[in-house]
Amino acid sequence: MQKNPTYTSLVAVGDSFTEGMSDLLPDGSYRGWADLLAARMAARTPGFRYANLAVRGKLIGQIVDEQVDVAAALGADVITLVGGLNDTLRPKCDMGRVRGLLTEAVERLAPNCKQLVLMRSPGRRGPVLERFRPRMEALFACIDDLAARHGAVVVDLYGAPALADPRLWDVDRLHLTAEGHRRVAEAVWQTLGYEAEDPQWHVPLPTALPPGWVLRRAADLQFARQHLLPWIGRRLTGRSSGDGRPPKRPELLPYDGPPG
Repeated sequence: MQKNPTYTSLVAVGDSFTEGMSDLLPDGSYRGWADLLAARMAARTPGFRYANLAVRGKLIGQIVDEQVDVAAALGADVITLVGGLNDTLRPKCDMGRVRGLLTEAVERLAPNCKQLVLMRSPGRRGPVLERFRPRMEALFACIDDLAARHGAVVVDLYGAPALADPRLWDVDRLHLTAEGHRRVAEAVWQTLGYEAEDPQWHVPLPTALPPGWVLRRAADLQFARQHLLPWIGRRLTGRSSGDGRPPKRPELLPYDGPPG
């Protein structure tokens, strides 16, 4: 990858991770790593344009159906594609179908940009990661193979020790904090060939004493009440948190950075 390249546009494709949850801004909207990355790229390139088609809750089939052709038609220099992880977290998941859809997405996007960026998504340490690790690693193996065959680059967030730390994850245990998103933006920035602003983005946080039993149980109760039970309810009724929600930034327009 060339050092300090000049890219004039970015389109982000994906789900809640790319939408920016849970990097919450004062106005109630989400910022996230893609906005932060676009702001950095825009600071180097006058007239830089950015679109973010991501919508929370989307499965890889929905991403292919709703976002991929739109992204390909925009003709951006850089396209980021992150999808499939929501599928792996479902009780039933056809990994063959997930791989096929991801392959379809890459085959459509790679010829329509200068650089396609894929990712090995981060994983929070804990029982959820251990339960779904085989599926996640199968997904990442597919991503590595597709990147090699289509000239994409892969950002390995899954292998970054810092991003496994629960302190970089929101109380919902599914989305990164603002600091987590900042580190992801730095990782993508470096992978694209820009000079590092934080060479230590992947380094683990300083060791801290774990919270006591009472605080852990209180956090578990908050998580169950605010996030787990609503998630189960949506699964049982066939609903998604992204139902009816438009893309975050559907048009490829000049970008001067996120608020806040």
